[in-house]
Amino acid sequence: MIYGVNTTPDHALPASYSIAQLLDIQETRTLGSYAVHTQLNFSFQEPLLYMLGYPSPDLDQLVAWFDTYGQQGIIRSEAIPLLEQRLRETGSYLQVIDPESHIVQGIGDGAYVKKAYRPLDILAIQQSPSNYDTNIVAHRDKLSGMTWMLYTTHAAGAPLKHPVLETAARGLVWFAVLILLLALPISIWHGYRYGQPLILFAGWFERMGRGQYDQVLTAKDMRKVFRRNGMMRIRYRLYKEVIESFYQMTHQLAQIEKERERLEKAQAEWMSGISHDLRTPLATIQGYGYMLESLPEQWSQEEMRIMGSTIREKGDYMLELISDFSLIHQLKQGDSIMELREINLVELVRRSVLKYVNDATMSEYQFHYVGEESPLLVQADETWLQRLMDNLLSNAVKHNPPGVIVTVSVGRMNDKTCIRVIDNGKGMDEETLHHLFNRYYRGTNTIESTNGSGLGMSIAKTIVEAHGGEIQVQSKVWQGTKIEILLPC
Repeated sequence: MIYGVNTTPDHALPASYSIAQLLDIQETRTLGSYAVHTQLNFSFQEPLLYMLGYPSPDLDQLVAWFDTYGQQGIIRSEAIPLLEQRLRETGSYLQVIDPESHIVQGIGDGAYVKKAYRPLDILAIQQSPSNYDTNIVAHRDKLSGMTWMLYTTHAAGAPLKHPVLETAARGLVWFAVLILLLALPISIWHGYRYGQPLILFAGWFERMGRGQYDQVLTAKDMRKVFRRNGMMRIRYRLYKEVIESFYQMTHQLAQIEKERERLEKAQAEWMSGISHDLRTPLATIQGYGYMLESLPEQWSQEEMRIMGSTIREKGDYMLELISDFSLIHQLKQGDSIMELREINLVELVRRSVLKYVNDATMSEYQFHYVGEESPLLVQADETWLQRLMDNLLSNAVKHNPPGVIVTVSVGRMNDKTCIRVIDNGKGMDEETLHHLFNRYYRGTNTIESTNGSGLGMSIAKTIVEAHGGEIQVQSKVWQGTKIEILLPC
């Protein structure tokens, strides 16, 4: 022994230890009446052994009981009731274990003591008794090889403590609480950030459902989404593509809605105009019918002939109007009634002009043809192109006074063929020009002659579009009219 504290002669501690004594101390962890803890230290040149001895009342009590109640290493049978009573009074439990680690006897208050301690549990409790609620002291009888183990509890009914696990558990609990406290405001922030735009979108859908396409993004919403400089706010940048898609969709829906209203209005005007133009000749036919039905003998042969001729003309006009209306409906519905084949456009236009030049009833009008001599080939339906030319030339005659000059030309324009019909007549005002292709347009003037259905220009436009072409009209009042048709070569 090179150093000692509180090792007065009264303690009867040796000044040196033999190997046998050290092994016995290491095995029994006792030295006389003291419980001993040992620790080897290899930090110095030679290893040092530290021994801490302290009085152990439980160990002293266990040794006293062994001397009093023991016989050949086990508890005498007649002493078991008395020892068991004393153990229960102190809440302790005593086990006697043979050299093969089998429990030979066990008496006392075992309600609060774990009976199946693992060897490492026992060693941990002996080395660090302050960390556990259960205290274990042991006394081994060298002669018999029996070991007496006394279990006492620091707190009644408390289980074996595991300080590392408890510390980790407490740490996990505090960590979970901290995470919860941090997650709560973050969740609220994320909910506000991602939820507010969704609420905004819900308002958009609601207004879109009501057809308020121009009010999808109100002034209040604009202030929420955009800054004063026009930049989108940060919380809405995640939905930038969605917002842009909303704008495009609402714009398209607004355009579709306007187009629908325009078509409904055009349809209403169309039906109203047709009803008007049908009613006028029907009224004439009906009037002459009443006259002939009431007193036919009062009319002369000439008057009867005039009445019949008028009725026939009105009937022909009505049949032409209905036929043209059905034709336009078929073309706009996409019904294919055309047979396309390769034709010479120059020859077709020339023949159309010659027909009007040779017509004796058109002697008061002048027709001129200007075109190339070489053929211009197009894929088209000859019958419908002929009708197109007839509509254009007849309109030039019908809506202009005698003496008008009509010039028709054919040529190339870039990669397309071009037909121009130009007259120096009275022209059209802006209103007439604006409605020229939207519906049959004669102005529905019942004073004018009913020759023609009034659907000529609408049919012309439909025929041109069916051939994949374009038609344009330029006109001013008393400055003539220019019609230009472009067809693919």
